[in-house]
Amino acid sequence: MKKVISTSQAPAAIGPYSQAIETGGMVFTSGQLPINPATGEFPDGGIREQTRQSLLNVKAILEEAGTTLDNVVKTTVYLSSINDFLPMNEVYAEFFQAPFPSRSAFAVKDLPKGALVEIEVVAAK
Repeated sequence: MKKVISTSQAPAAIGPYSQAIETGGMVFTSGQLPINPATGEFPDGGIREQTRQSLLNVKAILEEAGTTLDNVVKTTVYLSSINDFLPMNEVYAEFFQAPFPSRSAFAVKDLPKGALVEIEVVAAK
């Protein structure tokens, strides 16, 4: 069985998907764009601010599911430019501690709404 996870503390889905699904003791988030749920806009600035907002959105969803960033086992980071990898990584390191989750990070051609980053995670409960 799967349970839908939804919170107003993260942006609402902009398509036919859930913010996250819980099943088998695991939480799978959808990719989180850097949308501030209070304003519906990207934060001012660049990749650092957008990475921080995406991770704050992930954090809010995990908290709604009853887990935390400490229980994340896998992350996937989509970047609109691989040149943003180092500044993204610096902000990412503020959110995770050892033992770090496994991670994939790569550049894609485009992201929804012109975002610079999108982040999805898998976490244990």
